[in-house]
Amino acid sequence: MSSPIHYREATSGDVPEMARCRLSDPAAGPADQRMAAYLGGRHHPQQALAPRVACLARVDGAVVGYIAGHLTRRFGCDGELQYLFVAPSYRGTEVAGELLRFLARWFTRQGAVRICVNVEPSNAAARAFYARHGATQLSAPWFVWSDIAVVHDGST
Repeated sequence: MSSPIHYREATSGDVPEMARCRLSDPAAGPADQRMAAYLGGRHHPQQALAPRVACLARVDGAVVGYIAGHLTRRFGCDGELQYLFVAPSYRGTEVAGELLRFLARWFTRQGAVRICVNVEPSNAAARAFYARHGATQLSAPWFVWSDIAVVHDGST
């Protein structure tokens, strides 16, 4: 039997573990060096607003995935998914979906409905994941949820 997956809100202090997790996929490249500043409220992506949140997925004490997002005005959206990464050995499990639901609930509590995410055009798996969870292409490379509630209310 596999170990249980635990989820919890992350802080800038968790960034070293998040960066180590990302190293599990050499093709993904290193974690964004601005991640600690982002989570600490010292780095603001284009048109980002201050409120932001991150969540970790952990198994046996090790980070196996993470997600982060913030409120924004970009593209007329209310929020933006900034980071989502899942270690290769946990892809295809519930980890990415659970992380996305965490973020969707946070956005909803913030009153954010329309949410965007930048998806690398060559990343077919990510594009399929977001589409499966109710996002539609806004313009290359952006996807958008017109109502993020579809993610956390079971509509997808």
